[in-house]
Amino acid sequence: MKSVRAFAPSSTANLGPGFDIFGLALDLFVDEIIITKKQEQNGRITISTIKQNQGMKIPFDNENNAAALVVKKMMEDYNIKDNIDIQIIKGIPPGYGLGSSAASSVATAYAFDQLFDLEINLSNLIGYSAEGERASAGAKHYDNVACSMLGGFTIVRHFPSLEFIKFEPPEDLYLVVGIPTIPVPNKKTEVARSILPLNSSLENIISNISNASTIVAGFAYKDVKMIAKGLDDKIVEPVRKKTIPGYDKVKENAINAGALALTISGAGPSVISILNTDRHSHSVMKAVKEGFAASNIESNVYLCKPSKGATNQ
Repeated sequence: MKSVRAFAPSSTANLGPGFDIFGLALDLFVDEIIITKKQEQNGRITISTIKQNQGMKIPFDNENNAAALVVKKMMEDYNIKDNIDIQIIKGIPPGYGLGSSAASSVATAYAFDQLFDLEINLSNLIGYSAEGERASAGAKHYDNVACSMLGGFTIVRHFPSLEFIKFEPPEDLYLVVGIPTIPVPNKKTEVARSILPLNSSLENIISNISNASTIVAGFAYKDVKMIAKGLDDKIVEPVRKKTIPGYDKVKENAINAGALALTISGAGPSVISILNTDRHSHSVMKAVKEGFAASNIESNVYLCKPSKGATNQ
């Protein structure tokens, strides 16, 4: 038997107007995957261990587990017949907009590639990682898996072909993440996508393109204030914020306490604030917590920095 271990970080997607395009890896939580190649060769995939925090509900069946979906696709494409065992050590709470399924998928693809010495390039590894997103979103999407694999801030370019563009974040970028302790539905991302508007006004589309461009410029210039200026979203946030109790109050509180901007993390219900110093971080953390408390919602609030991406260490 041979085993390989890999780790992948949590992440936040969209950053306001960058729906399905932008992702930022976070050094907040980490998922760990151990993949073992067995001696038997009948192509069986088993999930032997899932270590998870209290309240997490991770499926053990291959059709609904993100890691198993990744392994299944890679085995098919490379005609691998070995029996595979997957151990999952969950550090990222699933269903809260922090790239939980993406991290498991990324760590799995990363470990599987090394286990069989496949030497798959990073772009194709991201493609395999996206297979795991079917478990939570019902379809492949790349924003969380791209940044969780590569680290930093990433842009997904879909047309005419799939491409991933990475920027190193500014050194003075700090993030306050607020996680409300509210129940979330199974396949939360798929549910959150189902409520999105099919059409939007030209004015809103122009605003989002302008703001998304400002975010990219901010990462290019390593200017946190410029990044924060672009976080305003006229299309997705107005719909999804209705699923987050107290969202407007949380946002108001955070900005009054010194945050440069606040938006929904991925599909929510977590929120993420941007700061260019940790000087106000405790005030912002307290403000976010009090904002949720005003709607009788408990929350956990964290300060973090961007992450470097997937690794074996």
